[in-house]
Amino acid sequence: MALFNPSRDEVRQFFFDAWAKFRQQQGLTDLEKMAVGIMHLHPEYQAILDAPDQHLQQAYYPEMGETNPFLHMSLHLSIQEQISINQPTGITQAYGKLCTRYQEEHEAQHALLECLAETIWLAQRNQTGLDAAHYLQLIEQRAGIAPST
Repeated sequence: MALFNPSRDEVRQFFFDAWAKFRQQQGLTDLEKMAVGIMHLHPEYQAILDAPDQHLQQAYYPEMGETNPFLHMSLHLSIQEQISINQPTGITQAYGKLCTRYQEEHEAQHALLECLAETIWLAQRNQTGLDAAHYLQLIEQRAGIAPST
C-alpha cells in the first residue's frame, strides 16, 4: 500500500485485513489496532468488513443518504493521529473541550471529523490544497475556543 496516497481499494483492503486479523486473533500493527478500535465503535460496519468480496468495489452515494464506511473510518484514523501529535496545533486542546462537552470521546471525534470532512470537501471543490487555517478555525469554533491569531 502506498503510504501517503493509497488507492481506494488499498484503503478498503487495509480495513478488511485488519478486521480479519483481529477476528482470527492474529497480531496487529499499531495502526491496525487503532483501526480495529474504530471498527468496534461502529458495529454497523462489521458485516461489511466480514464480506470483503462483496464490498471492495461497493459505491456509496452521499446524495442518496449513504455513508461510506471506509471514508468514515479513515477520517477517524486521521483525527486520532492528529490528536496524538497535536497537529494542527491546538487540536488536542479542542478535543479535550469537546470530550467534556459531549461526555464521550466518540462524539467528540465526530465533531472534529465534520470539520475535517468540510475542509477536504472545500479543497476538492476549489481544486486547492487543504486550508489548514480554515480547518483550525472550524475546530476552534466547534470547541468554543477563541480564534488563534
